[in-house]
Amino acid sequence: MKILLSGSSGFIGSRLVADLSRANHAVSCLVRHRPGPDQIFWNPPSYQLNASHIEGFDAVIHLAGENIATQRWTAEKKKRIRESRVEGTHFLCETLQKLSKPPQVLISASAIGFYGDRGSEILKEESSVGRGFLSEVCQAWEQAADPARKKGIRVVHLRFAVVLDIHGGALVKMLLPFRLGLGGKVGRGDQYMSWISLKDLAAVVLYVLNHDSLKGPVNVVSPLAVTHLEFTKTLGKVLHRPTVFPMPAFLARLIFGELADALLLASTRVIPEKLLANGFQFQYPQLEMALKDLLQS
Repeated sequence: MKILLSGSSGFIGSRLVADLSRANHAVSCLVRHRPGPDQIFWNPPSYQLNASHIEGFDAVIHLAGENIATQRWTAEKKKRIRESRVEGTHFLCETLQKLSKPPQVLISASAIGFYGDRGSEILKEESSVGRGFLSEVCQAWEQAADPARKKGIRVVHLRFAVVLDIHGGALVKMLLPFRLGLGGKVGRGDQYMSWISLKDLAAVVLYVLNHDSLKGPVNVVSPLAVTHLEFTKTLGKVLHRPTVFPMPAFLARLIFGELADALLLASTRVIPEKLLANGFQFQYPQLEMALKDLLQS
């Protein structure tokens, strides 16, 4: 396939570029700097993208968006989070809508933040949207792809869980305190944490590209969500370190602000119903297996 990808500089995007290339797909990347070989310039805030440069692609994978976990959520940070996802996606899809040779499929990133804080409720793709900033952003983010849907493009919203890898994301930030024996649960520890190995995530993208029956929201999560306490104990076990230094909820809120309630203290127990029903096989369905592969290989 001839594939156009945004967000290639992130740790998910860079992994996908490598995996797609190994699978003999021709990958071109949307970039916001001076383009090099196999790169196409775009600048969503100023609505810059030459439609003629993206004619004839078989698939578009859209991952671009402001990192949500780099700092406390100020009003300006929240504005960038929303605009980079909602307005960027809408601009891209409006451009796709104008093409005479549009792609067959648009795979667009989303997140399980769509569901919000739901306790122990088991959440599937048809579950309702939650409450709060992330839920509102995710809902608007997915709706922003409507121009592509109206063009007849198969649109898939990959609702990502916490992505585990040693080259980026949440796990990297956890490793130093855990290796020093300073790790522990956050809050009560009974909040559910849905997760996915980056290797399985990349495999999901390749699978979705080749399975036309998958469309709409798709939960990209391991089949086996864990509580934060279970995650903490498993990570400590794999690293052979104690996990006796909990972070109380009040301290998490003091340090991280609103971000703490949205990412650290919220409970989101998600299952990948569509992927399982369509026969996708997870390589790392269990947390200990995934962590050992990442940290002991």
